[in-house]
This record gives sequence, C-alpha cells and structure tokens, in this order.
Amino acid sequence: MSLPPELPGIFQFPDGEEILIRPIRETDLPALEWEGQYQHFRRLYAEHFEAFKAGTTLIYIAETSSGQMVGQVFLLLYSRSKEIADGRHRAYLFSFRIKPAYRNQGLGSYMLSYVENQLLLRGFLIVRLNVAQDNPRARELYERHGYQVIGYSSGVWQYQDDQGVWKTVREPAWKMIKRLR
Repeated sequence: MSLPPELPGIFQFPDGEEILIRPIRETDLPALEWEGQYQHFRRLYAEHFEAFKAGTTLIYIAETSSGQMVGQVFLLLYSRSKEIADGRHRAYLFSFRIKPAYRNQGLGSYMLSYVENQLLLRGFLIVRLNVAQDNPRARELYERHGYQVIGYSSGVWQYQDDQGVWKTVREPAWKMIKRLR
C-alpha cells in the first residue's frame, strides 16, 4: 500500500507562535538530547532512527519557527512482542515529551491527535503505551484522549548509555490502550 506524502502538522498558540510537527531528520538527533538532559540516550536514539529509516518506527518532532525542538514522540510499529506492536494493527507510543515551557497549552493534545491520525493512515487500529505511575498529569492527558488503563508494568528495561555502559531503569507504569477506530 502506497501512502500519500506526509503533511506536517501546524499547531498555533494564542499568541500566534506556530509549532511544526514533522517526521524526524538525521540532523535532529542531537536535539533529541534536549541540551544534554537526555545525552545518556544517544545510542538508543541512533538505534531508533535506524528503525525509523527501516520503517518499523515513526518519530515525530515539534519545532518552533526558529528550529528549536520543543517536543518529540516515538511510535514502535513492530515488536517481537505482538502485545506491544504487531506491524499491522497495533502500535506502541513512547518517549513522548514536551518541554516544560510548552506544556498545558494544547500542544501535547495536538501532537497526540496528529500521531494517532498518522497511524490510522497506515491502517493501525490500536495504540498501546506505558505511562509512569509518578506522572499523573500524563495519565490524565491520555485518559482525556480515550486511553484506558489495562494493567500494571514493573517498567524495568535496559539500555546502553552514551559511554557504552549498560543501565537498568525501573519506572513502574500503567499500561494503557486506545482503539483508534
């Protein structure tokens, strides 16, 4: 199935400032680190970008007219675990971030709707995600958009940091799901 060219999303704040939502480019990788805050994920971001190029992951960024990245969201389309993403009908949303100065103004809701529409265009029917139990505002955002809690996750995962050291993360989370259609 051939998809039409992807149109960027444009979000406008009440003061007129516009935010462009678009697929990632390789030149965006350093900005995913948010001025060093997420530098430890550098290798992980590079791996996800390779998956993006292979078509198994979608990555979108939100940027100001001056090119500053203020948001990001990743969508895993295929996983070995079909409960997470099956490559056809079920996708997994993760690493959804909005910089603090841009929160609580509708940008997160706009980005969420935008990526859900991108999944629908590709034939996906279900979105799954985990939201940290210590992030009730994010859970509220997802619930406002129709996501429902379906269980608990210990949230234990590993990654290799920018220095090549393996790290273990423990983020207890709620499993959430939404049927797009």
